[in-house]
Amino acid sequence: MSTYKPVTHVIFDMDGLLLDTEALYTLATERVLKPFGKEYTWELKVAQMGQKAEVCAKVIIGSLGINLSVEDYLKQVSQIHMEIMPSAKFLPGAEKLVFHLHKHNIPIAIASGGAQDSFELKTTNHKELMSKFSHVVLASTDPEVKNGKPAPDVFLVCANRFPDTPKPEQCLVFEDAPNGVAAGVAAGMQVVMVPDPRMKEDMTKGATQVLKSLEDFKPELYGLPPYDA
Repeated sequence: MSTYKPVTHVIFDMDGLLLDTEALYTLATERVLKPFGKEYTWELKVAQMGQKAEVCAKVIIGSLGINLSVEDYLKQVSQIHMEIMPSAKFLPGAEKLVFHLHKHNIPIAIASGGAQDSFELKTTNHKELMSKFSHVVLASTDPEVKNGKPAPDVFLVCANRFPDTPKPEQCLVFEDAPNGVAAGVAAGMQVVMVPDPRMKEDMTKGATQVLKSLEDFKPELYGLPPYDA
């Protein structure tokens, strides 16, 4: 008997799940930290994945003890993002899944920890795919999202903005980060996790299903239309 329950709506995280932006975020952070001789470790990256921008800045500044205000740190990172983020590419299976769900009239949306300006940069060359989503909720700049991931706010706000306002249990979340999985679970939703291969197995606990790639997802397990043979 399947442990997966049928859903009617799908909510995607953005960074590291649909778009391969995590390497670009890492590059930007490393550039800002270089003058201070500090290393941006994998553990530090995981600790602030999915968080609001200000929280990420505080985690990095506090953990590494660098002499920058949150405002100055975010300003420097933002300048680098403007240069590199438009080059973001889709991760394997992302386009296929989004177009498939849209084709079959499954309501889809994005719930990300990012900010509006950053979102615009990342999606510069992906307007067609972005047009398939019902709406986008960005935790760092959306006034209705009081707390970032791992709090459930961004997913609950996102679900509430679908025209038919589905119940949380009717929504399936796709995430790559532990904070995002925790947020989806706290929202009362099933969560498919596609973690970075470096992620320790104990950091994937709580997810309904863990996949190596979106290419491995089988929609029919959740009562969604299967891919064409």
